[in-house]
Amino acid sequence: MKDKKAGRSGPGGGQRLLHTKVKTARGRKLSSTRWLERQLNDPYVAAAKHEGLRSRAAFKIQEMDDKYKFLKRGAVVVDLGAAPGGWSQVAAERCKAISGPGQVAAIDYLDVEALPGVDFIKMDFMEDGAEEALMALLKDGRADVVMSDMAAPTVGHQRTDHLRIIALAEAAADFACRILRPGGVFVCKVFQGGTEQTLLDVLKRNFRTVRHVKPPASRKDSAELYVLATGFRGSDA
Repeated sequence: MKDKKAGRSGPGGGQRLLHTKVKTARGRKLSSTRWLERQLNDPYVAAAKHEGLRSRAAFKIQEMDDKYKFLKRGAVVVDLGAAPGGWSQVAAERCKAISGPGQVAAIDYLDVEALPGVDFIKMDFMEDGAEEALMALLKDGRADVVMSDMAAPTVGHQRTDHLRIIALAEAAADFACRILRPGGVFVCKVFQGGTEQTLLDVLKRNFRTVRHVKPPASRKDSAELYVLATGFRGSDA
């Protein structure tokens, strides 16, 4: 690897970062080389490391909460698809789950290193019994916020990948509508192009406000998008 031109640092920085050029190595695909170079030169990756955050994705939930203020002190939060723990880490701090009244319950089929204030279950959310296991962790089986950064492994076929992410979003929304308290919030990853009408209809029927959000930390060249539904009407809706 060799250093090329200087660039500016990411969020909360002030330092100048050198642009790192990655040479293609034997046995490494070109796409892998490009991913590695992007990671090495991503200001959010550098900022996450500097601030002790689990991932650059932590900035996405930070930015959404900075604008819409849904991670309130004392809130009970469920994090679906939590690995490596960036969203849970932010939620635990902002909801005062570490040393206060808040609570964060998280699930993923991947390992997540222990986080202060976070109760973690290693399990696939789509697996039988996963929802019940999550609900058993909650103080009264109810939550104030359900957030999902789940994404199925892509296969490179746009329509198939889209259907997979929407299936996860619909499952997460269904779960949220069964455990949220009135006034609760649901935030979930979808793809641009965008949220299926069936999912939108469910959210609009159950929440007062539904909007699409693309936080600054979400890469501009990514089709990633988030749907944010606030003001849950109650399970009777």
